[in-house]
Parts: sequence; structure tokens; C-alpha cells
Amino acid sequence: MKLTTRLILALIALSFSTTLGYAADGNVAYTDPDYVDSDFEIQGEYVGTLHDDPTHTLAVQVIALGNKKFRAVGFEGGLPGAGWNGEAGEQVEATLKDGFVTFAGDHGTGVTGHGAMVVLSGEGDQIAVLNKVYRKSPTLGKKPPKGAVVLFDGSGVDNFVRHRKGGPAVMTEDGLLTQGSNSKQTFGDHSVHVEFRLPYMPFSRGQGRGNSGCYLQGRYEVQMLDSFGLAGLDNECGGLYSVSKPAVNMCLPPLTWQTYDIDFTAARFDAEGNKIKNARITVRHNGVLIHDDVELPKGTPAGVSGEGAAKGPLHLQDHGNPVRYRNVWVVEKK
Repeated sequence: MKLTTRLILALIALSFSTTLGYAADGNVAYTDPDYVDSDFEIQGEYVGTLHDDPTHTLAVQVIALGNKKFRAVGFEGGLPGAGWNGEAGEQVEATLKDGFVTFAGDHGTGVTGHGAMVVLSGEGDQIAVLNKVYRKSPTLGKKPPKGAVVLFDGSGVDNFVRHRKGGPAVMTEDGLLTQGSNSKQTFGDHSVHVEFRLPYMPFSRGQGRGNSGCYLQGRYEVQMLDSFGLAGLDNECGGLYSVSKPAVNMCLPPLTWQTYDIDFTAARFDAEGNKIKNARITVRHNGVLIHDDVELPKGTPAGVSGEGAAKGPLHLQDHGNPVRYRNVWVVEKK
């Protein structure tokens, strides 16, 4: 099959499928947790305490890499945003065999399967059992306050247009907003709540894995990316692209609904159009503060427009991956 034909078929799949498609890199992209591969259930977060010291919490994030391969990342004290002491943990890769994945590290072995991970010491003694957990953002489903501008509530896409392609934005059969959408209304200083779900793309890597972006005024990006289990850089989920990495990587596993709650103050310009004050931003990812009143010295590449005094739209970037959004609303500042 010619590459151009393959890309056309991929774009068609992304536009209309609510369960499975192909991203711009040609890799499979699952968009519904009810229709996934068998590796998906092993991927996730595991937490428990040492048998001989219940005050000592261990946590592991397991990332699916495709073809029964996985990576495990360890955390002391708990998961990121939930007790982790901030020290980088050991990373180990392993392959599924006979229903279990055995991660053999320098400090012990973790055997994962059937919703739990058994941790063994170097001598082979069981020292902990970590149970799989499913975290949920405390702001998930947050209702817009009185006076808020409701941009998307699942009832229609009248408040959005398709970026570059023109015409109305696209809503899936199950009532979700698709990537590549710009709000018709423009904003200056404002707060925004957006819920997003990243696709499960086990064969993709880096910027090709569940990529999108939340652009304030169409100019300043808070990155959206499947960064589950990664370091948390400025080009990963929660990062202010090319400006600042998040204080903690709060990215949950793909196909989990996540939230951004963002407070934004626009840049200021004088009468001649010269910038006299940079924009500023505060971001909470899944309820955790990851950027606190950070200065934005420049706009982000690939935005809707360059910096300026005019108001701008909320832009949900299309980077070739089927990212979904819901419950999007804005509170304008007086």
C-alpha cells in the first residue's frame, strides 16, 4: 500500500471511529477502554507497603510498549502527586510470559499479573504486594459556575470550528469533542476547565504518542501527551512547551479521563503594540498544582497566531492523534 493511501485511510479512521484508528505515524490508536488489546489491563499504577514496615510505601507505574513488552518505573513513598518523595526510581523492561510480567531490577523483582504486583527481595522472599489502583482527578466532572462560558458539554459543537480545515468541529458518536478544534469565542484574562482523554498507542513513542495541546488564546500551550511513566519534561504532558516542565508528572494512564484547570493572565501591550508585560499561567493537572504563576516569555510554535493585544480562542491542537475532550468551560475575568 502506498504511503499516501495509508495516511488517507488513517485520517478517515481517526475522523469517524470511536474505538480504534491509526495515528499519523501509522501506528494503532485505541480510543475506547472497552476495545483494547490484552496488554492494556496490565498497564497502570500499583501501590502497597512493605510487609515488615507498613509505613514504607512502594509504588510502580507499568507502561505497555506493544507486543507483550512493558516498562516498570518505581517510586518511593507513593505515586507522583500522592506521596512520592521526588527521587527518580529504577526503570526495568520485561516481556509477558505465561500471564505474568517479571521485572528483575537491581533492588528486587516485581511479578505483575491479575491486578497486583508481588515484590520479591534479592533472596526471593516476598516483601510486599502492590495492588493496582485507578486514580481519578478530584475536578473530574466539575460543574461550571454561574456566569461561565460553556464551550462544550456534549450536546453539540456550535461553539467550535475546525482549525485550518474550516467548518464545524467534529463530535464523535458518543458525544466527545475531537482534536483540532478552535473556540469561536475569544478570551483575554480567564480560567478554563477542560477534561481530556489520551489514546492508548502502545507502539508509538515520544511526541507521537497521544499528542495534542491546550493553547490559551491560541498562543500559549499546555502540552497534552501520553507521558505516563516518563520524566515530566516541558514537551511532555503538563509542560509549558519550551518554557517550563511541570513540578510533577501527573499524567495518568492513557484512556483515563484527565483534567486541566488553568488560570491565565494575558500579556499586556502598549498603544503602539509593544509588549510591556508577559502572560502568566497557573496550571493544575488532575487537581495537583504543577505550575504556579509562571511567566510566559513567548508564544508557543504551531499556535493559531503570534502574540498580540487581541483576544484569542481556546485551541485544542490536532497533532495527528485521536485525543478526545469533554466538559470544557471558561470563566472570564473582569
